[in-house]
Amino acid sequence: MASAPSDPPQLVTTKILIAGGFGVGKTTMVGSISEIRPLRTEEPLTDRGVGVDDLSGVERKSTTTVAMDFGRITFNERLVLYLFGTPGQERFWFMWDELALGALGAVVIADTRRLTDSFPSIDYFERRGLPFVVAVNCFDGADRHRAEDIAIALDLDSGVPVLLCDARDRESTKEVLVSLVEHVMRWETPEQASQ
Repeated sequence: MASAPSDPPQLVTTKILIAGGFGVGKTTMVGSISEIRPLRTEEPLTDRGVGVDDLSGVERKSTTTVAMDFGRITFNERLVLYLFGTPGQERFWFMWDELALGALGAVVIADTRRLTDSFPSIDYFERRGLPFVVAVNCFDGADRHRAEDIAIALDLDSGVPVLLCDARDRESTKEVLVSLVEHVMRWETPEQASQ
């Protein structure tokens, strides 16, 4: 007796946001792990940003993301991960709501030289109830701090993972994404926690 052909496996796609302040390494992180050439909307910084964009700590930066970065990682024939890097400057934040639709979670990249630039991203994901991890991009020449101390400085809930990383390094980025997925699997919404 012949068996019926099995249905092909369902393709599952998952969206993760890569967010953070201006110049923290979002574009770099997406590019370090994407299996495809990332879609980038980088444009040169112009005089229109003078007095608007704070270049403190990133004085040599010459381009900025004006819409998003996009990358893809295929785990197997059934699971594909889409990475969306958000723009960092406040004038482009209107795009975040669209990018966040359907996202599984987010990575907030932090730079210890400008740690306060992380607060808007953290506040955004806390307000939306979207699970996130904080990835501290360890820039060359920047002071190093323990993850626990950074969590205290950012006033994070105790369950939010903080990782030290190098956004240029594929393995380091992979560890951050794995940590996010593990966090999402353990995460409870505030409503679930109160039941």
